[in-house]
Amino acid sequence: MEIETSTEAERRQYIKNAFPCIADCEMCGLCTVFRGKDPELAYADYISGKRSYLEVSQEYR
Repeated sequence: MEIETSTEAERRQYIKNAFPCIADCEMCGLCTVFRGKDPELAYADYISGKRSYLEVSQEYR
């Protein structure tokens, strides 16, 4: 979802939908991928419109 054509609320929902917590860290692995951060915190700059989704994602590769 492009920053220029979306709202902050839309970007927040996009992250929630893209990285749903399934409440079983051993199965999910999101905690490991985002170094213990909630995906909304990891993508805070994207949600606020400061950086693109790709820029933030590259930090967690």
